[in-house]
Amino acid sequence: MTAHTKTAHTRTAHTLSAAQARRTALAAQGFGRPAPTAVGSRQISGVLDRLGLVQLDSVNVFERSHYLPLFARLGAYDKSVFDRLVFDRRGNYVEYWAHEAAIIPVDAWPLFRWRMDDNCARYSTPGSWVAENGPMLNWLRAELVDRGAVAASEIEHDSGKGAGGWWGWSEVKTGLEWLFRFGEAVSAGRSRFERRYALASTDLPPAVSERKVTRSDAIRELLLLSARAHGIGTLSDFADYYRIGIEPARAAVHELVDAGELLPVTVQGWNRPAYLHRDARFPRRIGATALLSPFDQVVWERNRAERMFGFHYRIEIYTPAHKRVFGYYTLPLLIDDQLDGRVDLKNDRQNRILRVQSAWTQTDAPAETAARLAILLRETAAWQGLERVEVMGRGDLAAAVAAELGVSVQNSAVQNSTV
Repeated sequence: MTAHTKTAHTRTAHTLSAAQARRTALAAQGFGRPAPTAVGSRQISGVLDRLGLVQLDSVNVFERSHYLPLFARLGAYDKSVFDRLVFDRRGNYVEYWAHEAAIIPVDAWPLFRWRMDDNCARYSTPGSWVAENGPMLNWLRAELVDRGAVAASEIEHDSGKGAGGWWGWSEVKTGLEWLFRFGEAVSAGRSRFERRYALASTDLPPAVSERKVTRSDAIRELLLLSARAHGIGTLSDFADYYRIGIEPARAAVHELVDAGELLPVTVQGWNRPAYLHRDARFPRRIGATALLSPFDQVVWERNRAERMFGFHYRIEIYTPAHKRVFGYYTLPLLIDDQLDGRVDLKNDRQNRILRVQSAWTQTDAPAETAARLAILLRETAAWQGLERVEVMGRGDLAAAVAAELGVSVQNSAVQNSTV
């Protein structure tokens, strides 16, 4: 990196190569660190706090998305420790629509009050579902007062007994979700991935529920959190992290630059202004071999992934089977500081097999890609409690991976039409 320092109280201009920017971003995301000898709640909390949020998703063909960022950064860990840490009631984490549905530190919850207020104003207009179902929402509020933390299915089961009358599950779930979006209800854990709800006023610590943050202060704080998590990025990169509009994000970034929290930089090949968090690191190399969730921060903003890694990535879950290019649930493969391939995985829990539906390499991927992926697949299977890895024949990396694993390539004739 080159730098030209002017005088005190003026900005410092930096120019970074594309490779330096990649390594800086990956280091900020927690890659390249020595693997811990053991992974417990402290290490898991460290990653969660560094990332600021972990996106939730229900797709379970391989593993639910929220477990994967921890595995990518820490290696094998006990998912039950994660569940207790994140989904126990009144813990250090809650859920909210921070990016999409996501796990966030409970202390960050007040930073989204402006979004909760906006949701309430936007979706409570005359004729809206919320406006038309006031009695039902009042009944749900009373249920939460009386019963504490409950799931939608539990309210449906008992709703015929209540003085408020009976509503179907879909209406109960819809009502609870609106209260959740409005900040009246909070997540109070999950059971079999079903969210439980409780009143924010009684379930959150008073220091959290009663904290008042202005819209501008909250947005500025969120932009700073996103910049710390990304290390380096453009205005749109930072805004997307917490789904903040470009104009309010622009104002916050200017304030953060003036405060010395962000440094304007030029990244070779980016063709747009970029900013560097003041605490960003500049490692000479990143040592990593990891499979990334489709919703991992490294790749969730597809334009950033393409700009930073030259990696064109689209999830094909909703693509008709005959139109899929790479597979149903394809995970990007990170090798050191590059995305060098993608792998479509399926967890055959009944037969205890990790099935590689397809495996693909990128142009200029290193020669050891197949060998490193094979090691990672064995580790992944062990983490999932599976006995072996099977490789189907689809993809230009499949045969080499199978050879490294010492297994035969399986018939993949029907794999593109199934999940």
